[in-house]
Amino acid sequence: MFDYLLRLSLDDLTAFFTRHGPALFGALLVLLLGNWLAGRLANFIQRAMQRASIDPTLSGFLRNLIYGVLIAVLIVIALQTAGVPSAPLLAALGAGGLAIGLALQGSLSNLAWGVLLIVFRPFKVGDFITAGGIDGTVEGINLMHTQLVLADNREAVVPNSKIGADAIINYSRRGTRRFELRVGIGYGDDIGKAIGVVRRLFEADVRILKDPAPTVWTDSLGESAVYLLLRAYTQTKDFWPAQTDLLRAVKEHFDAEGIRIPPPQREVRIVGAPADLK
Repeated sequence: MFDYLLRLSLDDLTAFFTRHGPALFGALLVLLLGNWLAGRLANFIQRAMQRASIDPTLSGFLRNLIYGVLIAVLIVIALQTAGVPSAPLLAALGAGGLAIGLALQGSLSNLAWGVLLIVFRPFKVGDFITAGGIDGTVEGINLMHTQLVLADNREAVVPNSKIGADAIINYSRRGTRRFELRVGIGYGDDIGKAIGVVRRLFEADVRILKDPAPTVWTDSLGESAVYLLLRAYTQTKDFWPAQTDLLRAVKEHFDAEGIRIPPPQREVRIVGAPADLK
C-alpha cells in the first residue's frame, strides 16, 4: 500500500483533491462546527436541568446522552457530505446497536430504573427503607445501583432493577413512626390499673407524640397472661430508643405497683396414668 502511495504522481493527487477536496473540506467543516454546536447545546440543556433542580447525576447522564446522540448524527451527516453512502452505515449502526442492547440487557434495565428512581424519588440519601428485600439506610443512589448500609454496618449494593421490580417501603419519608409493644399481666391483676400505669408513662416521655395519641388496650387472653397492646408514635430518630426505654419503664413500674408479668406456663394433666405415677 505504501509503495502504491509513493508511486502516485503529483497529477494524481491534484486530480483526487480537485475531485473530492470540496466534499472532504465540507465534511471536516461539518464535524468541527457540529462538534462545537453539540457541546454548547448539551451544556445548555444540562444547565437548564440544574436550574430545574434535577438531580446532578441524572442531569450529567442526560447531558452526555444528548451529546453522544448529536455526535452520532453529526458523523452520519459528515459522511454524507463527503460522498459516502449512508444507507449501509445506518444499517450497520442499527445492527450493532441491537447486538449491544441484547448483550447489555441487564445493565440497560438497571440504567432505566436508575433514571426512574432519581426522577420520582421514592427515597433519598439518609432514608431507612426496605427495597429488594433488604432493610437499610440509603447511602448513595446512582444510575446503576443503590447502596444501603445495614443495621450491623454492612454495605449492600443493590441493582436498581431489583429495587424497581419490588415494593419499596420508606420508613423515613413521613418523619414519624409507630411502634407496637405487647405486654402480659397476670389474670389476677387489675387491668384498669395496668392501663393507667402505661398511660402515665406515655405522658411522661416527651419523645412519644401526643398527636396521633398513644393507645393501650386489652389485646388477647393468653394461656398464662392477659396481654395489653401498646401503640405510640415518635419521631423517626426516636423510634428505637423510645420503645426500648418504655418497655423497661413498664417492667419497673409494674413491679413497683405489684402488677405481675407472668412467665409462660402451661398446666399438664395426665389422664389414666398408672397408680405409681399419681
